[in-house]
Formats: sequence, C-alpha cells, structure tokens
Amino acid sequence: MRVLVVEDEKKLATFLRRALMEENLTVDLLHDGDEALEQILTRPYDALILDIMLPRRDGLSILREMRRQHNNTPVLLLSARGNVNERVEGLNLGADDYLPKPFSISEVVARLRALLRRASGERATLMQVADLTLNVVSREAIRGGAKIELTNREFALLEYLMAHAGRIVTKTALCEHVWEHHFDTGTNVVEVCIQRLRRKIDEGHEPKLLHTIRGAGYALQTEECK
Repeated sequence: MRVLVVEDEKKLATFLRRALMEENLTVDLLHDGDEALEQILTRPYDALILDIMLPRRDGLSILREMRRQHNNTPVLLLSARGNVNERVEGLNLGADDYLPKPFSISEVVARLRALLRRASGERATLMQVADLTLNVVSREAIRGGAKIELTNREFALLEYLMAHAGRIVTKTALCEHVWEHHFDTGTNVVEVCIQRLRRKIDEGHEPKLLHTIRGAGYALQTEECK
C-alpha cells in the first residue's frame, strides 16, 4: 500500500517514513502544501498523513479541496496546536482521524493501519487466488495448506500482485509501489524478485499462478497468459 506523508518538520517526517516503511508500506514524503495538493489529486494513495501547519497551503485547505473534488482517500491529520475548534473543523471537512503533537510514532502507525483496514472494508485482510492465501495482518502466505516463508520484499510484491489479481502489472508499477525508491527500471531487480517469488508459490503446485507477459509485465492468475 502507498502512503503520502505531508509534514514540514523534516526530522519528524523522516522518522514517520522510516516507521511506515518498517510496516512494509511504500511512503512518499512532501513538505509543501501546494506541491502536496497537486500530487494528491494526480496520483493514487491508500492513505495520507497530513500536517495542518504547512508552507504555502495549510492542511485544512488541502483537505477541503480534496473532498470538494470527491477524493475520498483516508486522511490522518496532525497538528501542533491543541485547538479544539480546529480539530472539529478538520473532522467536519472529512478527516478520518486526528492526532495532536507531540505523539508516539507507534500510535501514528497503529492509527494509520486502522484507517487502511476500515477503508478497505477489511477485504484486504485475507487475500486469495486459487489455493494461495495471504493474510496481511498475520503476514502469512499459505498454498495447498503449506506455509510459505517470504522476505519483506517478497511479501510486499505478492500483496500488490494479489491486490491486482487477473490484471497485468507493469514493471514500472512494481518499482513505484513495492520498492520505496525510484530506481533505474533497466536493472533486473524486479525480475530477480519475481523469480524467487515464483519458485516459492508455484513450485510443486498446479495451476501456476505467477505469469510473465512478454513486453507488458506480470499477472497473478489461474489461467496461462497467451
């Protein structure tokens, strides 16, 4: 899942990004309100962590414009000010949760996870394709009754492919959503991880689920790709 953190305190923003990446979330980081709004309205995110006090455009203004344009991405608001009216205004504008500063990083992570679960209607807790299941809460992958040991990267890759089961996923999309850094897509990092994952989920099982579509990308599905 992809999360945008909009926070102008760069040290705090870095701590938040690191904590969320440890939860295997892909995290983008911005410090400016105008830039944040432009990116929010042009790129899909699963959730936002949005500070209220930002340069050029404040968080409440961003939230107001998001909801005006029917962007319903879950938003966790942050603010150093303990103003109750500001908190009420944020919630009335459509914020999903609110945390005053200072706060515990672990509480931010827990609240964000709760937002993501509610937004997905719990549908992503247990994902399934054929006899392959992935529990994103317990972080267990099972096929044919046998548990599959996955690295963090392999888990994130499988989660993204299962979320897009039956559809072709490009290498570029995998780079952006599974790897937290934008790197040269001419490298074979994705191919190597795909090969390892394919061995783990398909070796000794039928039907084969992870397919390479030449010149297009990858697909997780029960039928052989033509």
